[in-house]
Amino acid sequence: MTQQRDLLVAARTEAGDTGREQTKAEQDVEQVRSRAERDRRRLESGMVTSPKDLESLQSEIASLAKRQDDLETVVLEIMERHEAAQARAEELDASVQEIGARVEETAARRDAATREIDAEADRVRKEREVIAGSVPEALLKLYDKLCAQHGGVGAARLYQKSCEGCRLELNVTELGEVRAAPPNEVLRCENCRRILVRTPESGL
Repeated sequence: MTQQRDLLVAARTEAGDTGREQTKAEQDVEQVRSRAERDRRRLESGMVTSPKDLESLQSEIASLAKRQDDLETVVLEIMERHEAAQARAEELDASVQEIGARVEETAARRDAATREIDAEADRVRKEREVIAGSVPEALLKLYDKLCAQHGGVGAARLYQKSCEGCRLELNVTELGEVRAAPPNEVLRCENCRRILVRTPESGL
């Protein structure tokens, strides 16, 4: 975006410079044309009678015609550069506006997503507070400690004989101990030490 804006500024600057250059070149052409016209009127008026003066005047008119032709060629060259710079500036301006619109749209989506995430986090936080109130303090401390050690996951479901925390399958002995444990006993995975949560899908 910054690069496009810099290019736009450069193109506008070039368009402005070539516009002024074109104006100056056109003024030069007009000055030469006016001077040549005055000389032609003098020549046609019959006021100049000296052969030497007539020759000098005719030579000047020819020189001015050549100068005018050269200047008009310069004007055309400058005009082409000016039109190209203007076209480039218009193209970059449209590009910058399009990018700006996309940036605004992306920012709006980001802000909306952030609001949704914040609302969801607030909802989960409140739910946790409610659930935490029914959990024994010692178990809650253990869970918080394990969360800190394992990237925020302190408990994992035992699913089809595997711990969903470390993704490792419990061996026969470990499964036997889990089967024999009372429903309210806190069990931990022997591999990752997370709290194991038993469900009907544990595969026991």
